[in-house]
Amino acid sequence: MNAQKGFTLIELMIVIAIIGILAAVALPAYQDYTVRAKITEPVLAASTCRTTVTEVYQSASSLPAANEWGCEVGIEAVEASGEGQDAVEAIDAAPSTKYTALVETNNTGVITVTTTDAEDLGDAAEKTFTLTPKNAAGDTMDADDLGTTVNAWVCGPGTISPKYLPGSCRGE
Repeated sequence: MNAQKGFTLIELMIVIAIIGILAAVALPAYQDYTVRAKITEPVLAASTCRTTVTEVYQSASSLPAANEWGCEVGIEAVEASGEGQDAVEAIDAAPSTKYTALVETNNTGVITVTTTDAEDLGDAAEKTFTLTPKNAAGDTMDADDLGTTVNAWVCGPGTISPKYLPGSCRGE
């Protein structure tokens, strides 16, 4: 009588169960990784603003108003009716990149980036993160820091989950 060759049914079932468990663990981690890779695009889109804010702190005599640093994306300044002040409103223009909807600044140079509603961003769609200029003492820079250099930029979550941010952008 010849001995049978091959795997038994139970051995095959065990292998399939192990593959299923590995897939259940690996797939969510991979999906988070792909979203994190896509979020690097908006982080890089804000780099122009980082340069502008750094230059203003080093060489200007006063700080610009919010969204008037000259590096914003997806917004335009409009005159507020009857008040003679500048206001800002979002426009329906196409975003500068596939995943960057807005790049905004406040009056101290804190940059806020809003992601687009791209479906492949998943839970990171239409969320924000910030880049904050810090002085040598580690405080957020303001008008008192004019004439000095930005010591560090702290990138951190606004409304976006930190797990979707690149490692260099997860806060202090």
